[in-house]
Amino acid sequence: MSFRKVVRQSKFRHVFGQPVKNDQCYEDIRVSRVTWDSTFCAVNPKFLAVIVEASGGGAFLVLPLSKTGRIDKAYPTVCGHTGPVLDIDWCPHNDEVIASGSEDCTVMVWQIPENGLTSPLTEPVVVLEGHTKRVGIIAWHPTARNVLLSAGCDNVVLIWNVGTAEELYRLDGLHPDLIYNVSWNCNGSLFCSACKDKSVRIIDPRRGTLVAEREKAHEGARPMRAIFLADGKVFTTGFSRMSERQLALWDPVSESLPALHENRPGPSPLCFCIVTSRAP
Repeated sequence: MSFRKVVRQSKFRHVFGQPVKNDQCYEDIRVSRVTWDSTFCAVNPKFLAVIVEASGGGAFLVLPLSKTGRIDKAYPTVCGHTGPVLDIDWCPHNDEVIASGSEDCTVMVWQIPENGLTSPLTEPVVVLEGHTKRVGIIAWHPTARNVLLSAGCDNVVLIWNVGTAEELYRLDGLHPDLIYNVSWNCNGSLFCSACKDKSVRIIDPRRGTLVAEREKAHEGARPMRAIFLADGKVFTTGFSRMSERQLALWDPVSESLPALHENRPGPSPLCFCIVTSRAP
């Protein structure tokens, strides 16, 4: 009786990454340990920004991309918030402008010097106040200048005119629970959001209306994410009831976000889902 070992065939099976050298990395950065589901960093063609540990408020580093190696603990930071910084995002229209959201319920917009920081930056260009709880999501509009989206733990999404510090739109009845993330589509006419109630929503911010919604996009209790792709599809990551990692692709053209490939295997006939691994 013969036993034959079954190995899953994959063209990536023998592909290995080559780690970069230490002098090409950014070392000794004290990344923030605040309990918030965020990337804690943002990058553009000129600078790398990283949210860091800070006493007496919130701060983040802004490093020129060429400044690799060990980072001095005394390196100047952007430190105008009175609470921990939760999210940062570079302006897509100006590589020297960055916005930050914080536990102090404010959004601040900063002008970074052309050659980077030489001293701590404490004075923002604009302070946006409108949330009643901590602000955990910041997203610049992809095509319109000086338009910024913020979302907070008050379940409210605000659209700002940064140039005048005015509130353009307030969306406060579309999310019944904590908002995990927000993503604009390519032209900025819509954005999608992932919520703690396990729903993925597509929203028209100008009309303040819900364009499409998919309930229980991922049935697990752990946080999920949703982003718009270039072709208008929505890509989500989340977890199953058994805490298995899931990836899903949704087509927002039809009602209730029916899937692009309905004939593929998955936990729902309306989604193309890949279970990749069991989460730790």
